[in-house]
Amino acid sequence: MGRGKINISRIENKTTRQVTFAKRRAGLLKKTHELAVLCDAQIGLIIFSANGKLYEFCSDPLSMENIIQKYQLATGTQIMEQNDIEQMHGEMRRIMSETRNLQLSLQRYIGEDLSSLSLGELNELEHVLEHSSHKIRTRKFEILQQQMENLERKEQLLGQDNEHMFHLLKEQQAAATTYEEQNEVVNVRKIEEVERMGGMSHILDQFPFGGEDQPSSVLQLTTLHQTTPNNFCPYRLLPTQPNLQDYTLN
Repeated sequence: MGRGKINISRIENKTTRQVTFAKRRAGLLKKTHELAVLCDAQIGLIIFSANGKLYEFCSDPLSMENIIQKYQLATGTQIMEQNDIEQMHGEMRRIMSETRNLQLSLQRYIGEDLSSLSLGELNELEHVLEHSSHKIRTRKFEILQQQMENLERKEQLLGQDNEHMFHLLKEQQAAATTYEEQNEVVNVRKIEEVERMGGMSHILDQFPFGGEDQPSSVLQLTTLHQTTPNNFCPYRLLPTQPNLQDYTLN
């Protein structure tokens, strides 16, 4: 069973792409070497990976320079040789010229060094500045609008928080009023109890007692009477009327 066709497109997975490159590069170099040996062909192969790494193959006994020279002679092309130092100086001159032009443009934009400008250049500069100021105003208004919207949202949130706090305060005030009413009822009951106890104490004051222990209520008075021995009665109530039997016996 033969191998299925492979879709020839860029492999998206980086690891898979590197592995495929390594395998196929080795196969390509092997096939190039076999073609050069079997057919006595002069082959020069140059490969640059995705990372910029160079791989090359050149059939013996030639070198890559010989292959490139033969290619130039065959196609009539020539690679221009440039001096690196001259190229660097030319690049530096270009960069310095661009820097001077930018500095001059900046000075003109801030209103300095305008004596060398013609009328047309001044009109063009005015048009550029007006366009720039219009863009600046538009952006400023956008930022102000955003700030106003943010302030309105904050105002709404603060209003909701204020309303929520107002309801909480009303609930707390209602609860406090209910608590005060309950306390007032309890205090009234206490006052009534104290007044009732004051009446009881008035009743107890009608019975004089001696000694250290004084009963504070009618209940204690009853208890004291029950716990007192029969042969001991230091206190005796005098009858308000004389006993008639005493007079009869006499």
